[in-house]
Formats: sequence, structure tokens, C-alpha cells
Amino acid sequence: MAAVSFPRIALSLSVAGLVAGCVVRVVAPPPAPAAYVAPAPAPEADVAPAAETAAQVTEAPPPLPTYEQPACPGDGYLWTPGYWAYGPGGYYWVPGTWVMPPRVGLLWTPGYWAFVGGVYAWHVGYWGPHVGFYGGVNYGFGYTGVGFAGGRWVGNSFAYNRAVANINVTVVHNTYHETVINNVTVVNRVSYNGGAGGLTSVPNAHERMVAMESHVPPTTLQHQHIEEAARNPGMFARANGGHPGIAATERPGAFTGPGVVGAHGANSRGLMAGQPSDEHNPGMNGHHGPGNGPGSNVHNGPGSNVHPGPGMNAHHGAGNGAQNGQGSNLHNGQPPRAVKHSTNPPQAKKHPEGAEK
Repeated sequence: MAAVSFPRIALSLSVAGLVAGCVVRVVAPPPAPAAYVAPAPAPEADVAPAAETAAQVTEAPPPLPTYEQPACPGDGYLWTPGYWAYGPGGYYWVPGTWVMPPRVGLLWTPGYWAFVGGVYAWHVGYWGPHVGFYGGVNYGFGYTGVGFAGGRWVGNSFAYNRAVANINVTVVHNTYHETVINNVTVVNRVSYNGGAGGLTSVPNAHERMVAMESHVPPTTLQHQHIEEAARNPGMFARANGGHPGIAATERPGAFTGPGVVGAHGANSRGLMAGQPSDEHNPGMNGHHGPGNGPGSNVHNGPGSNVHPGPGMNAHHGAGNGAQNGQGSNLHNGQPPRAVKHSTNPPQAKKHPEGAEK
């Protein structure tokens, strides 16, 4: 039997143990950082630049002018009434206009001025599922001071109340007729809440609830409409005397062309080039009851002679609006004519429609 060398065996076992004890560690590389993905932008209609901020002024805004509402341009448009905004040049008029809402089901709550803490502060309007508090201001055309009576959503379609809105039924077919009863004792054109001569309305229970709902700010087109008004010198109250030549438009920012309506009593100081005053505007249609303030027709004093032009439908009543003194003569839609005065007793005469004898 061959002899085995113990040192060699020991060395072999040591080498085997060393090899067996070697553990190869594979270290995984650190994970790559996650790529940043920017969130999708919100729809443009819901996010708009802050073109109008809540102003604070020591001077009360002028009374609301009276004007006719342009015809609704199509299905889905909602009326947003005009108002006095404030800029470096003082108060300027932002015309009322028809606007597409940000999405189906939303209604417009107009902004309003309120006297708080010694200043007049502007509360910006907003879109929401319900109409909230807007100072009790009677903006007309369904905005009587509380709520909105100019139309309502029926499913995904908006139905218009022809009793207060100027609707061409050949263009807009989803309509109804519902008489609006205004229980306000004194109808006026005051454009602010609180302070000397201001309205005294306070939010009711429903309006307080609406204030807690989620609201959508004015759309980009609405902000552009405001900016367009601020750039026009004729829109400032110091230039137009409170009677802007562009009181309402058919679409936002469309300050020229068809669909532009001037305020009652507007003169050359408040008119844009080529825009006639509504007192000589053929085709004017009034759909307003007595004394409805903004949006009411011309109200003529005793002895006045009104000669409507072609297509003009005048619904006159007593109350606010352009008040014409005794013996005043408005010739709408045709050149003014001299009125002969006689000492003889007046005799009844028949006048053909749209003509004067």
C-alpha cells in the first residue's frame, strides 16, 4: 500500500476549501430614474389668462345703459350681459354678448360691483351648474337681479325663452315662451350693490349654496372681449357719457359689422366708425315690458312722436330707459322730417305703416 503524504492532502483540501468558499456576487445596476411625464393641459375654455382682476375703486360705477339685445347667432350660445369694468382710464363698458359656455350644462353668473370697506370691489362672473348671487343688479334679458329666466338646459340642449331673449326661430328652434314677472317695486339702472344709492340685495339660501359649488372662470374668448373693450377709447364713460356706441355684440370681440348694437342716447362720442345709434337703426326689435331697465325700449314722454323705421317693433312702456321730453320726435330708420305746428285743433289722420303725413 502506497504511503499518502499528509502535507499534500492538507494542501489539496485547503485549495479545495478556498475554491469552494469563493462566492461570485453579481451586483445589478441601479434602476434608471423614471422619466417625467407632464400632466395633460386642461381644456382651453376652462383655463384663461387673468386679463381681469378684482378691481377696487373709490368711485361708484355709472348707471347701466339701455340697449337692445342682438339676435342669438345659433344654438348653444348663452347671453352674458354688459357691465362697467375699470381700468387706468376709468370706467369702460364691456358690451353684452352671446358666448358659448365651456361645456354643456353650465350657466353664467354675471359679475357685480359691491361697496365694501369704503371701496367698490368688482366680483368677477363665473360659469357653474346654477346661477348664483350677482348683487341684485337688473342686467335685463332674463337677469332680473335674482336667477336667470332667459333659458334653461334640457338634456344636452339649451332652450331659449322668447319672452325675454331675442331669438330668430329660423336659426334657433329649441325655444319656449314663459312670461317673466319682475316683483321689484322700483326698477332702476343701478349697477352696484351697497353704499350710497346702491342696491340692498343679499344672497338668499339658494345663492349661498351656489357660492360653495365648483365654478369655472370666464373663457379665453370672454377675456379677449374685455381686452378689446379696454383698447377702445369710445367705450370709456368719460368719452361716451354713459351711453356707449357699442353696447352689445352678437359674438365676443366682434365690435364692427352686423350684430353690433348701440346704447339708447349714444352720440358721436360713443360711436365707432360706421356704427349707427340705435335711435336710427332699422330692423330694431324690442321684446321688453314696461320699465325693464337694461334692455328696455325707448320710453317717450307725453306728446312725443315716434316714427319706427322698416321692421322696427317698438314695445314702449313707462319706466327707465331713454326718456324723451315733451314734443320730442324720433325718426327711426329714416331721415328726420320737419314737424309742422298749427294753432288749429289737432285732427285725427291715418298714417300708412312706416310713413308720415
